[in-house]
Amino acid sequence: MFDGIAANLYFNILADWKANMARKSRNPNFDQALEILRTHGFDVQPFSGVAGGMLVSKHGAGAVLVPAQPSKDVEGNGFVAFAERPGALVRGEVARLLDRGYQKFIKTSQFELPASAPQLQAIHLFSEELSQLTGEISLYNESLGTTSDLYQYDRLKGREAVRPALQRPWDSAAGH
Repeated sequence: MFDGIAANLYFNILADWKANMARKSRNPNFDQALEILRTHGFDVQPFSGVAGGMLVSKHGAGAVLVPAQPSKDVEGNGFVAFAERPGALVRGEVARLLDRGYQKFIKTSQFELPASAPQLQAIHLFSEELSQLTGEISLYNESLGTTSDLYQYDRLKGREAVRPALQRPWDSAAGH
Protein backbone atom coordinates (compact mmCIF):
# COMPACT_ATOMS: atom_id res chain seq x y z
CA MET A 1 0.00 0.00 0.00
CA PHE A 2 2.71 2.48 0.97
CA ASP A 3 6.31 2.42 -0.09
CA GLY A 4 8.85 2.86 2.71
CA ILE A 5 9.28 6.65 2.49
CA ALA A 6 5.58 7.42 2.06
CA ALA A 7 4.66 5.15 4.99
CA ASN A 8 7.27 6.81 7.21
CA LEU A 9 5.99 10.27 6.29
CA TYR A 10 2.36 9.22 6.80
CA PHE A 11 2.92 7.83 10.29
CA ASN A 12 5.13 10.77 11.30
CA ILE A 13 2.40 13.22 10.34
CA LEU A 14 -0.13 11.28 12.42
CA ALA A 15 2.26 11.10 15.35
CA ASP A 16 2.88 14.86 15.17
CA TRP A 17 -0.84 15.55 14.85
CA LYS A 18 -1.70 13.58 17.98
CA ALA A 19 1.06 15.27 19.96
CA ASN A 20 -0.33 18.75 19.21
CA MET A 21 -3.95 18.05 20.16
CA ALA A 22 -5.36 20.26 22.90
CA ARG A 23 -5.83 18.53 26.21
CA LYS A 24 -7.83 21.18 28.09
CA SER A 25 -11.35 22.38 27.50
CA ARG A 26 -11.57 25.69 25.69
CA ASN A 27 -14.73 26.81 27.46
CA PRO A 28 -14.36 30.44 28.51
CA ASN A 29 -15.03 31.51 32.08
CA PHE A 30 -17.98 33.79 32.82
CA ASP A 31 -16.22 37.11 32.27
CA GLN A 32 -14.46 35.87 29.13
CA ALA A 33 -17.78 34.60 27.77
CA LEU A 34 -19.42 37.99 28.31
CA GLU A 35 -16.53 39.72 26.51
CA ILE A 36 -16.76 37.26 23.60
CA LEU A 37 -20.51 37.90 23.36
CA ARG A 38 -19.96 41.68 23.30
CA THR A 39 -17.42 41.38 20.47
CA HIS A 40 -19.94 39.34 18.45
CA GLY A 41 -22.64 42.02 18.65
CA PHE A 42 -24.61 40.82 21.68
CA ASP A 43 -25.99 43.45 24.05
CA VAL A 44 -24.83 42.55 27.59
CA GLN A 45 -26.20 44.39 30.62
CA PRO A 46 -26.80 43.63 34.31
CA PHE A 47 -30.17 42.03 35.12
CA SER A 48 -31.75 43.20 38.37
CA GLY A 49 -34.09 40.19 38.74
CA VAL A 50 -31.27 37.69 39.41
CA ALA A 51 -28.26 38.17 41.70
CA GLY A 52 -25.14 38.31 39.52
CA GLY A 53 -27.27 37.84 36.39
CA MET A 54 -26.49 39.41 33.04
CA LEU A 55 -29.14 39.93 30.36
CA VAL A 56 -27.70 38.98 26.98
CA SER A 57 -29.74 39.91 23.91
CA LYS A 58 -29.56 39.95 20.12
CA HIS A 59 -32.08 39.57 17.25
CA GLY A 60 -35.00 40.42 19.60
CA ALA A 61 -34.25 37.40 21.79
CA GLY A 62 -32.50 37.22 25.14
CA ALA A 63 -31.39 35.09 28.06
CA VAL A 64 -30.14 35.70 31.58
CA LEU A 65 -26.71 34.23 32.28
CA VAL A 66 -25.05 33.63 35.65
CA PRO A 67 -21.73 32.06 36.63
CA ALA A 68 -22.17 28.29 36.97
CA GLN A 69 -21.78 26.71 40.39
CA PRO A 70 -18.47 24.91 40.84
CA SER A 71 -18.61 21.13 40.71
CA LYS A 72 -16.12 18.41 41.42
CA ASP A 73 -16.08 17.47 37.71
CA VAL A 74 -15.11 20.97 36.54
CA GLU A 75 -12.06 22.78 37.90
CA GLY A 76 -12.69 26.30 39.13
CA ASN A 77 -15.72 28.52 38.79
CA GLY A 78 -16.66 30.56 35.78
CA PHE A 79 -18.53 28.49 33.25
CA VAL A 80 -21.83 29.96 32.07
CA ALA A 81 -25.25 28.80 33.30
CA PHE A 82 -28.76 29.99 32.45
CA ALA A 83 -30.90 31.74 35.06
CA GLU A 84 -33.52 32.17 32.32
CA ARG A 85 -33.37 30.13 29.12
CA PRO A 86 -33.42 31.89 25.72
CA GLY A 87 -36.71 33.45 24.72
CA ALA A 88 -38.20 36.47 22.98
CA LEU A 89 -37.73 39.85 24.63
CA VAL A 90 -41.07 41.46 25.47
CA ARG A 91 -40.85 44.83 27.26
CA GLY A 92 -37.46 43.99 28.76
CA GLU A 93 -38.59 40.57 30.01
CA VAL A 94 -37.37 37.24 28.63
CA ALA A 95 -40.56 35.43 27.65
CA ARG A 96 -40.93 31.68 27.94
CA LEU A 97 -41.88 29.60 24.94
CA LEU A 98 -45.05 27.60 25.51
CA ASP A 99 -46.08 24.75 23.18
CA ARG A 100 -49.78 23.93 23.11
CA GLY A 101 -49.52 21.26 20.41
CA TYR A 102 -51.23 23.25 17.68
CA GLN A 103 -49.20 26.46 18.14
CA LYS A 104 -46.35 27.96 20.12
CA PHE A 105 -46.98 30.93 22.40
CA ILE A 106 -44.76 33.56 23.99
CA LYS A 107 -45.62 33.80 27.69
CA THR A 108 -44.55 36.61 30.03
CA SER A 109 -45.71 37.44 33.54
CA GLN A 110 -48.46 39.64 32.02
CA PHE A 111 -49.08 38.42 28.48
CA GLU A 112 -49.54 35.27 26.46
CA LEU A 113 -49.19 35.94 22.74
CA PRO A 114 -49.05 33.65 19.70
CA ALA A 115 -45.46 33.26 18.51
CA SER A 116 -44.73 34.31 14.94
CA ALA A 117 -42.31 32.55 12.60
CA PRO A 118 -39.78 35.44 12.71
CA GLN A 119 -39.80 35.35 16.52
CA LEU A 120 -39.16 31.59 16.55
CA GLN A 121 -36.35 32.00 14.00
CA ALA A 122 -34.80 34.80 16.09
CA ILE A 123 -34.91 32.65 19.25
CA HIS A 124 -33.37 29.71 17.38
CA LEU A 125 -30.60 31.83 15.84
CA PHE A 126 -29.88 33.48 19.20
CA SER A 127 -29.75 30.12 21.01
CA GLU A 128 -27.37 28.61 18.44
CA GLU A 129 -24.99 31.60 18.50
CA LEU A 130 -25.05 31.75 22.30
CA SER A 131 -24.28 28.03 22.63
CA GLN A 132 -21.37 28.19 20.19
CA LEU A 133 -19.78 31.26 21.76
CA THR A 134 -20.09 30.13 25.38
CA GLY A 135 -18.80 26.62 24.69
CA GLU A 136 -22.06 24.89 25.53
CA ILE A 137 -22.85 21.43 24.21
CA SER A 138 -24.94 21.50 21.04
CA LEU A 139 -27.80 19.02 21.20
CA TYR A 140 -29.30 17.44 18.08
CA ASN A 141 -32.95 18.19 18.88
CA GLU A 142 -32.16 21.84 19.64
CA SER A 143 -30.26 22.29 16.40
CA LEU A 144 -33.29 21.12 14.39
CA GLY A 145 -35.45 24.00 15.56
CA THR A 146 -36.77 25.97 18.49
CA THR A 147 -37.54 23.92 21.60
CA SER A 148 -40.12 25.04 24.15
CA ASP A 149 -39.85 25.50 27.90
CA LEU A 150 -43.38 24.25 28.57
CA TYR A 151 -45.58 21.72 26.79
CA GLN A 152 -49.34 21.99 27.50
CA TYR A 153 -51.46 20.04 25.07
CA ASP A 154 -55.17 20.82 25.27
CA ARG A 155 -56.30 17.22 24.74
CA LEU A 156 -54.29 16.19 27.82
CA LYS A 157 -55.75 18.92 30.00
CA GLY A 158 -57.62 17.47 32.98
CA ARG A 159 -56.03 14.01 32.81
CA GLU A 160 -54.09 14.74 35.97
CA ALA A 161 -57.20 14.32 38.14
CA VAL A 162 -57.56 10.92 39.80
CA ARG A 163 -60.72 9.18 38.63
CA PRO A 164 -62.71 6.92 40.95
CA ALA A 165 -62.37 3.18 40.37
CA LEU A 166 -65.06 1.72 38.10
CA GLN A 167 -67.68 -0.56 39.64
CA ARG A 168 -67.06 -4.13 38.49
CA PRO A 169 -70.27 -6.18 37.98
CA TRP A 170 -68.82 -9.28 39.64
CA ASP A 171 -68.10 -7.33 42.83
CA SER A 172 -71.65 -6.72 44.03
CA ALA A 173 -72.11 -4.84 47.26
CA ALA A 174 -75.32 -6.71 48.28
CA GLY A 175 -73.87 -10.22 48.01
CA HIS A 176 -75.77 -13.50 47.38
